[in-house]
Amino acid sequence: MGVGDDGSPDRRHVKRSSEADVIKAVRQLEQERDSGKVRKPGRAWTVEKWLTYWVENIAAPSVRHTTMVGYRSSVYNHLIPGVGKHRIDKLQPEHLEALYRRMQETDYRPGEKPLRSGTVHLAHRTVRVALNEAVRRSHLVENPARIAKPPRIEEDEIVPFTQEEALRVINAAAATRNGARYVVALSLGLRRGEALGLKWSDLSIEWRHGCVRNSACRRKLAANECPARTGSGTLTIRRTLQQRTWQHGCSPAGSCGHRLGAHCPNRHGGGVVVSETKSRAGRRKVGVPQQVAEALEAHRAAQQRECDHAANLWEDGDWIFTNLVGRPVHPTEDHRAWKALLRTAGVRDARMHDARHTAATVLLVLGVPLPAVMELMGWSDPSVAKRYMHVTDELVAAIAEQVGGHLWAEASGDEEEGNDLTDEQRQAVREVAGTLPNNLARLLLAYLGEGGEGPSAAAASSVG
Repeated sequence: MGVGDDGSPDRRHVKRSSEADVIKAVRQLEQERDSGKVRKPGRAWTVEKWLTYWVENIAAPSVRHTTMVGYRSSVYNHLIPGVGKHRIDKLQPEHLEALYRRMQETDYRPGEKPLRSGTVHLAHRTVRVALNEAVRRSHLVENPARIAKPPRIEEDEIVPFTQEEALRVINAAAATRNGARYVVALSLGLRRGEALGLKWSDLSIEWRHGCVRNSACRRKLAANECPARTGSGTLTIRRTLQQRTWQHGCSPAGSCGHRLGAHCPNRHGGGVVVSETKSRAGRRKVGVPQQVAEALEAHRAAQQRECDHAANLWEDGDWIFTNLVGRPVHPTEDHRAWKALLRTAGVRDARMHDARHTAATVLLVLGVPLPAVMELMGWSDPSVAKRYMHVTDELVAAIAEQVGGHLWAEASGDEEEGNDLTDEQRQAVREVAGTLPNNLARLLLAYLGEGGEGPSAAAASSVG
């Protein structure tokens, strides 16, 4: 079968109950050898053993905490109970598809509702990633999860806010505590954790005088004190604020009598924590327009008044958006404030994340190049843009108007431009045409609305 890790020949010995089974097994080994996909020698791992090793020793040190929560839930709650007793080299796509089907049946968990398609898809993605690693390490020749078909998932249609809706939310936010947080969401499109993780040290604003030169304002006041000041700035995204799920501290997990780790007397690992951005692309710098800068400055002044009122209770962590004692805003409270703001503004109900879709769509309407959009939004994969940048009804109408204006433009438009030339200018164009090759001369004469067959014709026209 080739060469082993130590350089010695890799010989496999096959033993079966009949000669036909031996021949079949040998031929399978020969196919693996000839294709270059040879499984490691020894007894194959069970699905349970491999998934447990993968999730705790391979995935845990290399992926984010929120990703691990989903991985562990899929592995321990669904995959191991469903297909864990199979050997990984005997696992078939049909075994996985049967599990996916059972997960959506009413009797999968007695007394509970059938699982949503999204939960089934998470289990499918988890086993696919885990078995891909088994293939890379030669524990498996082919990944059955790449062939298995998960159930169809119905995605909710996301409709970004219109310009009118966005302005109504922004106007309502001006009278709301931490209202600048939602101005930032709609204009810059930061993720929830990124916005809540902002600190004042991440903000840089450059103010300029908006008054006339040599005015008394310029002599007496700083640029940020000018009544007509103008300016812009940048926000550097360095961190994100996450709400982690509490884990059971009892052993075995759940022995405390509570189903959720949050209710366990010895719970651990949960709460609001500061962590790195979602990806390397998430660490970025975004521009802050003047309107957002003004909202943040007004918010800074309001926060200072709250700090003075809280006195010794205030915990100064330099956070831009805080609760009443200076601590970071809890994601749950941020969600409630967003829903209340929508009701106050009289705008349809929407997710907080829909503000990010709105900001991305605005960049599409403005015609910002995709590389710049990816940088501003913190995307590492261009395909993500398709999910976030929506072609709105207003954009469709604007494109239709441009198409109509282009195809049905009046043919006399170019002639009118040519007729604007004086006689001296027209004569100069004819003289230049007489010195050019035929193709260029014809273009110039056509601009004048005249015929001709090249320099000779142009020269003749000039003489005439």
